[in-house]
Amino acid sequence: MPPPRLQGLPPVAGPWTRLLVLGSFPSRASLQAQQYYAHPRNQFWPLLSALFEMDLVALPYADRLAAVCERGLGIWDVYAACEREGSLDAAITDARPNDLRGLVAGLPQLRAIAHNGGESARLMRLTAGLVPDSYRLPSTSPANASWSFARKLEVWREVFARHALI
Repeated sequence: MPPPRLQGLPPVAGPWTRLLVLGSFPSRASLQAQQYYAHPRNQFWPLLSALFEMDLVALPYADRLAAVCERGLGIWDVYAACEREGSLDAAITDARPNDLRGLVAGLPQLRAIAHNGGESARLMRLTAGLVPDSYRLPSTSPANASWSFARKLEVWREVFARHALI
C-alpha cells in the first residue's frame, strides 16, 4: 500500500512580506495541528523568539502569525502535496511544488527567500529568479541535531538583519 497523499498548509504572507521562509513540507504534528512547525522539538518558533526578542512560543498560534507578519516575515513550504510515511524529508515521494511564482507575484515588498533546510533548498532553482536574494538556512527540524541552537541562530540572524526584520 502506498504512503498517504498529504496536503500542505496555506501560506502565511501579505503585501508587507519582505522575507519568505520556505520549509519542505509540514511534519505529521504540524498537519495534525494545522500549524507551521508544531512539533515541540522543532526550533523554528524558539529561533524566531530569540530573533524578535519576544516569547512567540507562549503566544496562541494566531498571535504568533500576526507577530511575524507585522515584522515582514512570510512562511510557506516548497511542496503543496506529497506522499510520506512519518515526518522525515527523506521519506517524501511524489511531491508537487507549491505555486511559488504565484505567491511571489502578490508580494510587492518581497526581497528574499530563505530555505529552511536541505530539502527545501533543493528547489532553489525554482526560487532563485523570483527574488533578488535566496538563502539556505540550517534546518530547524529536530533531525538536524548536528547544529547547535546558537549556531543556527547566528546564521538566521544574519539573514534576518540583512533584510531589516530585526
